[in-house]
Amino acid sequence: MPLEISGLVKRYGRGADAREVVRGLDLKLQRGECFALLGPNGAGKTTTLRCALGLTEASAGRIRLCGLPVPGQAREARARVGVVPQMDSLDPDFTCAENLIVFAGYFGIHEREIRPRVPELLAFAGLEGKETARIQSLSGGMKRRLTLARALVNRPELLVLDEPTTGLDPQARHLIWERLRRLTAEGTTILLTTHFMDEAERLAHRLAILDTGRILAQGSPREVIAAHIEPQVVEVFGDWTEAESAGGSGAAAWAAAHAGALSRRCEISGETAFCYTDDAAPLLAHLARQPGLRTLHRPANLEDVFLKLTGRELRD
Repeated sequence: MPLEISGLVKRYGRGADAREVVRGLDLKLQRGECFALLGPNGAGKTTTLRCALGLTEASAGRIRLCGLPVPGQAREARARVGVVPQMDSLDPDFTCAENLIVFAGYFGIHEREIRPRVPELLAFAGLEGKETARIQSLSGGMKRRLTLARALVNRPELLVLDEPTTGLDPQARHLIWERLRRLTAEGTTILLTTHFMDEAERLAHRLAILDTGRILAQGSPREVIAAHIEPQVVEVFGDWTEAESAGGSGAAAWAAAHAGALSRRCEISGETAFCYTDDAAPLLAHLARQPGLRTLHRPANLEDVFLKLTGRELRD
C-alpha cells in the first residue's frame, strides 16, 4: 500500500499551550489512484503531508509509506516517492536537462543512467527539444511541467503534489491534468492538495475534506456529493428591488419570505441566494414570475459540499 495513516495526531506546544493541528486522521491510498486532500488554510493538509513523508514527527499514530514505517525508515521510504512542491524550486543556473540530472543524483542515480531518460522525461512533460533551454526562458506552465518531470526521475511509487496548478492558465492546467491521468493509468499513486474544486472532481478517484485537523468527509467525488448535499442548486441573483419579499429587499429578505417553502436549504453569499433542493421545478416556476431576477440551475458540486461542511470558502 503506497500510504497508510492510522490515528495521526500532531500537537505543537506543551501543557495548556498545546495546539492540535491534526486530530486522529486515518487515510489509506490504493495503488494507481489519485487521492485529493481538500481544506482551507490551517486545516492540517501540509502538516499531514510532512508527517507522512517523515519531515515532521507525529505526536501519535501510525504511518507506513510505501510499505515502510515512518519515521523509522522514512529516508528509505522517501527514496520511493516523488514530490512536486507548490513553490518553484528549479535551479535557474542549470538547463532543463541539467536540472533532471543533478536531481537524480540526490537519489544515487548516476548520470550515465539518467541521461538516456532525459528526452523521455522531457517529452512526457511536453518539453521536447528543451534539453539545453535555460529555466529563465520557460513559461510558468513549462516550469511546472519540468518540476513534474523532475519528480519522476526515481520512478516513484507515490507522487505527492502540493497545489500543482496554482497560478497556471487554463491550457497549462489541462496539460498537467492529462499527464497526471496518464501516470495513474500506468499505476503511479498520486496524493495531491488543491484549492480548485474542478481539479479534484476531474482528477481524484477519492478525496478527503479536512478542517481543523479532522476529516469531515471521505469518498469518491460522487459519493461525497450524494452523501452531504442536495442534488440540485439554483443560484438566484439580479435586481432584488423588484422581487417579491417580506419586510425589505435583497437576497436575504427574498430568502426569508420564499426559500423555506421552495427549497430545502438556502445560503446567502453577497447578493446571491444559493437554493438547494431535490426538485427545482417549483422554485424555478416561482422565479420565472419575479422581474429582474436571474437564475443558474445546476447540479451540486464539491464546492457546495465544502461550503456546507466547513462554513467557509476554500481560499479562506
